[in-house]
Amino acid sequence: MGESGDLVDRLIASWQRELPEVLYPTSELAKRVMILAAELNEATRRVLRDLGLTTAEFDVIVSLRRSGAPYRQKPSDLSRSLLLSSGGTSNVTNQLVRRGLVVREPDPDDGRGTQIRLTDEGKTLAERAVQASAAAHHELWAGIPDETVKQASAALRELFRT
Repeated sequence: MGESGDLVDRLIASWQRELPEVLYPTSELAKRVMILAAELNEATRRVLRDLGLTTAEFDVIVSLRRSGAPYRQKPSDLSRSLLLSSGGTSNVTNQLVRRGLVVREPDPDDGRGTQIRLTDEGKTLAERAVQASAAAHHELWAGIPDETVKQASAALRELFRT
């Protein structure tokens, strides 16, 4: 393979020369997925910085927006959906309350509990953040035919079935 190909091709070729026993049929795919994830994360972080949001804040307000009107969830459900600890969710929620993006209110189904609800400002920011993030991700694949993207998605979906 020499020095041709992209970064992953060169990396795999180096390991093939130096320590071939570390390579598996999945090695190239794993490296490509990791690089892609890093590029997507960086694109997301960049637009979130411009909007004044942390990744955790983004995750919370987007989860609330995605839940549909009235855009509220129990803290425990929110933690579960985001894979955050209850303490982590509480810390992020406190930041969002201070910024006026969410409010805590009594749970209508449980007088002892609370729910976290997006404010109108939070809903607007969540929508702007999702739009900006989606556009940044789309930009990463500018010029790649839609059919190629669909094929890649189908192949990854198949991997998640196993």
